[in-house]
Amino acid sequence: MKLESVELRLVRLPLVTPFRTSQHSQDERVALLVCAHTTEGDGWADCAVDAGPFYEPEFLSGARAVMAEYLVPALMAAPDAAAARVQSVLAPVKGHQLAKAALETAVLDAELRAKQMSFAQYLGAVRDRVPAGVSVGIPGSLAELFGQVEGYLEQGYRRVKLKIEPGWDLEPIQAVRERFGPHLALQADANTAYTPASARHLRTLDEFGLLLLEQPLAADDLLGHADLARVLSTPICLDESITSPRAAATALRLGACSVINIKPARVGGYLAARAIHDLCAAHGVPVWCGGMLETGIGRAANLALAALENFTLPGDISATARYFTEDITPPFVLKDGHIAVPSGPGTGVEILPDVLGRLTIHHEVLR
Repeated sequence: MKLESVELRLVRLPLVTPFRTSQHSQDERVALLVCAHTTEGDGWADCAVDAGPFYEPEFLSGARAVMAEYLVPALMAAPDAAAARVQSVLAPVKGHQLAKAALETAVLDAELRAKQMSFAQYLGAVRDRVPAGVSVGIPGSLAELFGQVEGYLEQGYRRVKLKIEPGWDLEPIQAVRERFGPHLALQADANTAYTPASARHLRTLDEFGLLLLEQPLAADDLLGHADLARVLSTPICLDESITSPRAAATALRLGACSVINIKPARVGGYLAARAIHDLCAAHGVPVWCGGMLETGIGRAANLALAALENFTLPGDISATARYFTEDITPPFVLKDGHIAVPSGPGTGVEILPDVLGRLTIHHEVLR
């Protein structure tokens, strides 16, 4: 299969409510969409970069530049640009996992659409729907937090994740646990906000029966996470630290975590994400699928991944209405706490041309 051209689009999608973590806050998603035009047809992907380098080292203008100057020319020069070969073709370019993942996904979408095969079937999914969790950003008050959690539970979400940071951790977690009871599936996400010196403070979280504590320390501090895991009874989950199958293997060997959050974009794409799933399954380590404010394109592919056997915890693949009033694909809807896995060819979703055109703020074609 040959890559003939790549189309890049920036679309602006306002968020339903501002989303704040320990690292940054945003009130809109400016999404970088990639369309691969190949000799077998077209495929789409959502590049999960933010506008600035505040959550990941990669950022929007940088991703566009590296695609235009290096990644796309390399793929177009390759005699075979099949999805299984994309990473090896792009290996001479160091880093830029999010950009590489988007190109691999767009090519894979084109391949699977030509074969009339779904992402779910290709990846080895065992479910036709997945349980949905929801991530709650850092609000302005406990009253606001209670209102958000209550609303999400009424909608049917199966798990609630609270974003935390120093000064907003023990009190909101204790308050939510007391307000909504011991049976609420509750976890906390620090987004690297703490240091090893916080170990004694974080041990207090053991009182609240959390499913897990996600990424308390810096992304490169695997030894610190291993030390922390030995003193907490709350399971440690790694997210930002998991950048590849090799990183996942190292974390498991060091005992730095007992749960892994797989974000396909961060690890280089869905083929690497499946490899991490298989690695964790072999070690008896549960995984779940995180979210990065994807459009419907990325949400569809994430649902296919989350339908694999070892994704035993609800992920952050929420309904479209959790983040956007309008998306570039038909909305994903929560039903009985679950979201259906698309079964059509490729990602199984179609772009809404009118909406895409209206929300596009930049368009270019790389030939």
